Amino acid sequence: MKKTLLTFVSLIVLISISYAQGYDPSGRQTKPTASQLMEKYFNPITTAVPFLMIAPDARSAGMGDIGSCSSADANSQHHNPSKYVFNKSKFGISFSYSPWLTSLSKSLGISLAYLGTFWKITDMDAIAFSLRYFHLGTIDFTDEYGQVYANPSPNEFAIDFTYARKLTDVFSMALTPRFIYSNITAGYSMYDASGKPGLAGAADLSLCYEQSFRTKGMENSTVRLGVNITNMGNKMTYSSNASPEARDFLPANLKIGLGYTMDFDGYNSLSIMGEMNKLLVPTPPKYARDSLGNRYIVAGKNNKISSAQGIFQSFYDAPGGFREELYEIAWAYGIEYAYNNLLFVRTGGFFESKYKGNRKYLTFGAGLHYNIFQIDVSYLFSVSDQHHPLEHTLRFTLTFDLKSFNKDEIKKQDKPQGRMDRL
Repeated sequence: MKKTLLTFVSLIVLISISYAQGYDPSGRQTKPTASQLMEKYFNPITTAVPFLMIAPDARSAGMGDIGSCSSADANSQHHNPSKYVFNKSKFGISFSYSPWLTSLSKSLGISLAYLGTFWKITDMDAIAFSLRYFHLGTIDFTDEYGQVYANPSPNEFAIDFTYARKLTDVFSMALTPRFIYSNITAGYSMYDASGKPGLAGAADLSLCYEQSFRTKGMENSTVRLGVNITNMGNKMTYSSNASPEARDFLPANLKIGLGYTMDFDGYNSLSIMGEMNKLLVPTPPKYARDSLGNRYIVAGKNNKISSAQGIFQSFYDAPGGFREELYEIAWAYGIEYAYNNLLFVRTGGFFESKYKGNRKYLTFGAGLHYNIFQIDVSYLFSVSDQHHPLEHTLRFTLTFDLKSFNKDEIKKQDKPQGRMDRL
C-alpha cells in the first residue's frame, strides 16, 4: 500500500514540475493560455465509487451504454427510471453479470452483478428496486519493501429505490434515493490513518418524454427524450480522520438522450439513439509553485468545495476554459433492430476526449425473447490506446417478463401489431 502511495506521490511531483516549467524562475505568474493547457495536459475528473457509472445490463451495453432514451425495460433503474411508467409490462425482474479485466487475467475474480426489478402499480405510477454489487477480487497489500502483509477481498455495493409517475400522457418523472457502501480498504490502515468503509447517500432525478405517432410508410413511430441527473449526494472518505477537504466527490452525472423508433410493420422495428454524458464534478485546477515552493492555482477554480457547489461549478471551472468544458462531454450512439419482439440485434459506440480519459469503444449485442424469458449478451472492444476493463468480454442479462402470464397480453402478442412491445 505504501509502495503504491509512493508511486502516486512521485507522479504528482512530476506533474507539478511540468506545470512549473511554464512560469518565470523568479516566481512571478505567467499564466498559460487555454490552448497551451489543452495541448499539454491530461486532466481527467476522478471520483469515489466509479462503479456506479458502469452500465450493468447487456442490452444497453450492446448499444454504446445508452439507456436514457431507449424503450423501458427491467434495467431502466440505472439509465432513466422515469421510463418505467411507459413499460408495457406490469412487472419484471432481471439479473446481469459482467466479468472484469479478463483481458489481463481470468483469475482476478473481479466482477459486477446487478439485480433490477419494477412493478407498475397503475398506468400512472411505478416503483422499482435495484442492487449493484462490485467484487474487486483478492488484492495484495504490500509495505514499502514489497512484502505482502494482507490479501483481503474488497467489495462495494449500492441499493436504491424508485418512485416514478406520469405527469401527463407523454411526460414522466422519477426520484431515486440510494445508499452506497464501499469497502475498498477492507479495514486496513492507509496514509497513516485507520481505514474504514466509505458510506454515502445520494439521489437521482430523471425525466422522460415519450410520444407515438404515425408517419407515412410506417405503422408507427415513437420519439423519446430522456434526462437523468444521478448520484447527487454527500462526499465520501475511507479515512477515520479525513478533513472535509480531503473527501472525494461521488460521480454525479448529467445524462441526456434522444431516441427514435420506427415500426415498419408488425414484425420489424428499428431504434436509433444518441446520448451525451457530463460529470457534475469540479474539474481539477492547474497549479504552480512560487519561489518559496508554495503551490497556488494558476488556472481553473478551487475544487475543495461542497457537493452542491460542485454540481453548479462543474459547468464553468475548467482550466482550459470553454474549450475544455466541451471536452468533458462524452458522446454515444446506439442502434437496435427487433424482429417480432423475438430477436434483437444491437450496436453502438462511446467516445470520450483524450484529455478526459480517452475511452473510445464500439459495442455489439444480441437478445432473444421467448415466452417469459429474455437473454441479452454484449461484446466490447476498444478503438483507442486506452484499454477498457471490459474489453473482449461478454456481458449477460437474464430477464423475466411476467407480462406473458396475462392471457389477454399473450393473445395480443400472437397477432401482428403496429408497435413493437418491449419489456
